[in-house]
Amino acid sequence: MTSISQESVPRGELFSRLETAPAYQQVFDAIEQRIISGALEVGEQLPSELELARQFGVNRSTVREGIRVLEHSGFVSREGSKRLLITLPHYMELASRASRALVMHQVTFRELWEASMLLEPMTAMHAAERISAEQLRALEENVEAMSEHINDIERVVALDVEFHDLVAKACGNRVLMLTREPISLLFKPAGQIILPRIKTQQRIVDAHRAILDLLKQRDGPGASVWMTRHMADFKRGYEKTGVDMDAALDLATGSASTARN
Repeated sequence: MTSISQESVPRGELFSRLETAPAYQQVFDAIEQRIISGALEVGEQLPSELELARQFGVNRSTVREGIRVLEHSGFVSREGSKRLLITLPHYMELASRASRALVMHQVTFRELWEASMLLEPMTAMHAAERISAEQLRALEENVEAMSEHINDIERVVALDVEFHDLVAKACGNRVLMLTREPISLLFKPAGQIILPRIKTQQRIVDAHRAILDLLKQRDGPGASVWMTRHMADFKRGYEKTGVDMDAALDLATGSASTARN
């Protein structure tokens, strides 16, 4: 198994030199591929390190390192101290990885907002049709908690992200949940930019209450319209801060970095 070198391709040539991937990465790739294809099923026990070393034709330490990467990625987990069982990564683990990739690609607030304008109203529409009584209670508790802690910006931002996550979960569509989750994680730094400057916490609470009421009424179109208004307000708040809409949003520091070239 090989990878493309990051060195620049010589002038007049189409391809750079090939580099052999580390053996442990090849072990990871081979097992990951078998899991994704279904050849290794969730709950099935992975062969021992010794047996895997024999099958791959590598030493045991190489297999151990490959398994460490598999565990970190959520593809295997240990039962007790020894048995390795096949698992599937939780969507949050996938989302965190995707969010880091978005930041590395210097995603801007404008891009975040444009994606949100498509996804958030859609999740609200489906949530109104499928939300359970328990999920409605969770949303009610979320809105009340935000109202009680209206002056605690850190808490309001966290509850705002949670509200949108709860609505997404209520929509009952795992593809939509996985698609929007990395975007949701980027809402936190955006909120930390907006709220300290323009203090719009009450507007957020009011919007969430309006959306919650429509979800209780099973009014999908109404919930979608209100979510669209809410996201438009989110953009207006960002614009009022004076931060460049096309500057890269920094997940780690909660700020916008310099604009892209």
